[in-house]
Amino acid sequence: MPTLVMDPAPVEIDALIERRRRLGLDHRDEMWEGVYRMNPPPSLEHQLVLQQLAELLGPLVRQAGLVPVINEFGLGDGKDNYRVPDGGLHRPGAAGVWQSTAAAVIEIVSPGDESWAKLPFYAAHNVDEVLIVDPQARSVSWLGLKDGRYEEIEHSGLIDLGRNQLAELIDWP
Repeated sequence: MPTLVMDPAPVEIDALIERRRRLGLDHRDEMWEGVYRMNPPPSLEHQLVLQQLAELLGPLVRQAGLVPVINEFGLGDGKDNYRVPDGGLHRPGAAGVWQSTAAAVIEIVSPGDESWAKLPFYAAHNVDEVLIVDPQARSVSWLGLKDGRYEEIEHSGLIDLGRNQLAELIDWP
């Protein structure tokens, strides 16, 4: 259930955010134009699909001269406006906490998440491709950036793999 607490936030909110940080529960939290979003940890099914993607995509990504980071990372302008995709494909030389862009990002759909709502942000940050994997629907959507918007594509322009091919390779939980 979404909850919005207007500024100034009660001290209990700041204490909750600090507690999440101390316990390492904030790795997936995001900041959407100054609005802090607390995201729960992923389900085991989510993690099983992510692990498979790391194993399946890693060799293809490296073969294409890109760097696989099939784990969360910060994509955005810094601490006031960022998203945390489930993984990404980066060009050589990417470094630091905040990535201004990525060759591709990976989103694994969890119940109630906002994977699809992140598309305008990714487009504004010139992310070439977005891979959205939905374990519940057992579907793969591969999107390519064209004229500032994402369109479905059948085959990645970055690596030698298509969406139907990938969907068949996943051992769906």
